[in-house]
Amino acid sequence: MCVTTSYQPIGPDKATPVERTLFYMMNNLLYSRMDVSFPSNDEFFDEDVNIYLANLLTSLMDPNYHELIKKYLSPYDTALFENVRSSGDPRTKFMIYKTNADYILISLGIFRNANRSRPNSIPHLGLPEEAYAGRAKSYYNLAQSYAIDTFRRNSAIGDIMGKLSRGFEKYVTVLSQLRGKYFNIRKQMTAGEIYHLLCEVDEIGTREHLGKLYDEFLDAYTAYNKSGSAKCKRTLAGIASRIGELDPRFSFQLP
Repeated sequence: MCVTTSYQPIGPDKATPVERTLFYMMNNLLYSRMDVSFPSNDEFFDEDVNIYLANLLTSLMDPNYHELIKKYLSPYDTALFENVRSSGDPRTKFMIYKTNADYILISLGIFRNANRSRPNSIPHLGLPEEAYAGRAKSYYNLAQSYAIDTFRRNSAIGDIMGKLSRGFEKYVTVLSQLRGKYFNIRKQMTAGEIYHLLCEVDEIGTREHLGKLYDEFLDAYTAYNKSGSAKCKRTLAGIASRIGELDPRFSFQLP
């Protein structure tokens, strides 16, 4: 699908730091949606989801939000369900499911690390991303149900939970685009990739160093031919030896 929608950048010139951050998140979220051909309201009305996601991303800079995560986030499903079972308040149950679903959404979309949502898990026993996506969709769906119990009716936040459950994969794709193009967050390099990168850097450094040594060699060779002194000969021999260590193809015999 070709997307021709354009968005007008939002935000007043005189805004608080939090407002500027929110405007930045919203602008780049909308651009990301266009980039991946998922414009707003493509399958269903979801401009409210845009506002929710922009606020969620902005809240990541708020220490109070991270305290909220610590309060409701559960490292294992058994702990999550136990927390829900032991709570008689539908609002608390709503917050538990919403917080855990949000955390998986951010982990998959922004950090590309599903196991981040289960910080105490063993890496080689970690679940695939599809499994985490399925859990998040279920959590959002349950959060919608408890939102209805909390407010005794359908509510805006409940509708958003349902839309996040319904279009979870789409929103992960949008956040992934946001991560790379606008946040400039790149995937973590493997040990092999780091090794090859270091080799390339070393090779570039060696070539640059060799270029300087060859220049020094030519200067020393010219000076030796002019004077023939023992000092110039030692300098020439030392440079030739250093070049030979870096370039095995180099061969030079002193006169």
